Amino acid sequence: MKKIHALTLASAISAAYASPTIAEEASSITEALKGGDVTLSLRMRYEDVTVANPVAGEKDGTADLLSLKTRLTYVSQDFKGFGLGLEMDDVTHLQDYEPEGAGIGDPEGTEVNQYYLSFKAAKTTAKMGRNRILLDNQRFVGGVGFRQNEQTYDSFTIQSKDVENLTLFGSYITAVKRIFGEQSAAGVHDTQTVLLNAKYAFNDAINLTGYYYDIDNYSKADFSTSTMGIRATGKAGGFGYEAEVATQSESGDNPAEYSAGYFSANLSYAFKPVTISGGYESLGTDEDKGRFITPLATLHKFQGWTDVFLGGGSGNVEGGINDIYFKVAGKAGPVKLAAIYHQFDVNDSDQTGFDSFGSEIGFVVSGKVKGVGLSLKYADFSADEKAENYKDTQKLWLTAAASF
Repeated sequence: MKKIHALTLASAISAAYASPTIAEEASSITEALKGGDVTLSLRMRYEDVTVANPVAGEKDGTADLLSLKTRLTYVSQDFKGFGLGLEMDDVTHLQDYEPEGAGIGDPEGTEVNQYYLSFKAAKTTAKMGRNRILLDNQRFVGGVGFRQNEQTYDSFTIQSKDVENLTLFGSYITAVKRIFGEQSAAGVHDTQTVLLNAKYAFNDAINLTGYYYDIDNYSKADFSTSTMGIRATGKAGGFGYEAEVATQSESGDNPAEYSAGYFSANLSYAFKPVTISGGYESLGTDEDKGRFITPLATLHKFQGWTDVFLGGGSGNVEGGINDIYFKVAGKAGPVKLAAIYHQFDVNDSDQTGFDSFGSEIGFVVSGKVKGVGLSLKYADFSADEKAENYKDTQKLWLTAAASF
């Protein structure tokens, strides 16, 4: 199977080299390097976390942190189709970090976030090195961009839009640089991962995506999975929808033997400046043999902002998760507002002995003042009294960001 994937990527590369380059380019390597774009971005954030202690009289878990992410990005001009990119990130704690029974996933450190050599021909781009990979809505593969230290991938990637309305993507990943930083034991996962994704846009109302993701994780074998699925999205007359179904089994040296499913559906309606939406998402299990996991996803974006269901980075927990949610979003002048409610139920209560994990409410207010992005975000998870291993959790974020 790995040989077939390699041939598929090789064929795509050959097609890319056979196509003429049409974009404007530098006339020399020196001009390409001197004419590159340099961007400096800063993001300061204060985060406060409270985790309730269910034992009467015992102290709640707390953590708070003021941090600053500084990012310097350089992207060269292209020369004969070739270009390069380099991005450095530094995360600094602006106060002493002294958590007690809670945690915040923004470690200090300076790292190379991206470095890559790219080649462009017509509407095909190939990259080799460390780069950002964001597929679809990041439910299965993303960058966890909300955290101060982004998740990036040591990989070879290729994306082609040479066929009208069709986007083809392929990637071979050798390492995942996770949000915990390279100094952490959990900060780097060595892998042999193949990602294949194809999207065809019939029209505004129908977009279909098919994908196959095979993860062979050498650093954490139980994250090794083989996932295949299909996704449909579209908009018409103010209505929007998303629907997705996938199936997953073990891969590589994963000691489990299982087959589990995923299902998601969302419907929205926009009547400017307000959009209302609701949806259902289910991450299933195969009894106690295994469960559907998403170890490369932007997990903070899903199943509530308190991150109660991270599952050690797997994105699922014992019993599986059924998430019913409703969201209202809108604008008041330059200010964006959104509120969301989640009801979290157990997918297979035979494994847990209870039916509900609890519920969560969240809201966010954001806008810009003189080029500085400002946001206030809050989430409150209330655990069901029968879900003894889950605790009431509140999180607050105050963020200011700017780019130069």
